[in-house]
Amino acid sequence: MTTNALLTASARGFARKARAFYALTKPRVVSLIVFTAVIGMLLAAPGMIPGGLLVAATAGIALVAGAAAAVNCLVEQKIDAAMLRTRWRPLPRGELGALETLVFAGTVGGAGLWVLFHYVNALTMWLTLGTFVGYAIVYTVILKPLTPQNIVIGGASGAMPPVLGWAAVTGEITTEAMLLFLIIFAWTPPHFWSLALYRTEDYARAGVPMLPVTHGKAYTRLQVLLYTLILFAVSLLPFAIRMSGWLYLAAAVALGAVYVGYALRIHLAYSDRLAQRCFRYSILYLSALFAALLVDHYLA
Repeated sequence: MTTNALLTASARGFARKARAFYALTKPRVVSLIVFTAVIGMLLAAPGMIPGGLLVAATAGIALVAGAAAAVNCLVEQKIDAAMLRTRWRPLPRGELGALETLVFAGTVGGAGLWVLFHYVNALTMWLTLGTFVGYAIVYTVILKPLTPQNIVIGGASGAMPPVLGWAAVTGEITTEAMLLFLIIFAWTPPHFWSLALYRTEDYARAGVPMLPVTHGKAYTRLQVLLYTLILFAVSLLPFAIRMSGWLYLAAAVALGAVYVGYALRIHLAYSDRLAQRCFRYSILYLSALFAALLVDHYLA
């Protein structure tokens, strides 16, 4: 091979590796995490946030979230290989090895914690580390293979990003921050169980005790409805404590009514297509709800 051909092959190999490492971080999931964390920062600030703080907090949280996702991929590589939804990931396809993944996760996660400690504050760093342990260890290693309530209990880690953002700006955890936590905590079960409903065979094949596998689809559909009703009630709390105003209330009621409508239809007239639409809407719902909080905050 010529020198140019070798350089081209090397560049392509590096690009493939980079794409594989990037995929390990579950960028779509991390983007929602970062979005809610940034909303938490902006809601906590009475005025403008210093640019350096905003960038450092966002980068630190994103890096640690990406590292947690990589550890999740490492632990669950056999499960991922057995599921149609996840068999494309880098580890099942053999694009990356376990040691590479572990070193990557440690480097990225360590860098994120360092940024948070040195450029944000110690509280945010420790809370982010706790969130990492909660997701990568408690949820992934202990809860997910053990109990169908893994999503409910493990949802506490996924609900932490706005609290991290709030702590990054204020250096404390307040009632308002915990309300943001509670919204995502209540959102997590119906969000994931709508996915699990149309992926039941996948989870059964992989031996993961998700709720529709252990308790059946009818029971899971009822739980989706009940948790969606809980979420609807929880979403009104920011208005109840005067954290937000009428604009947010109108958005919360409208968005929640659509979500409850999906949950009712899932319970009464289920189809896989409907569950897929509900799952996709749940992501839009959370993004729009937090965006409405932000708009209301700045217009009030």
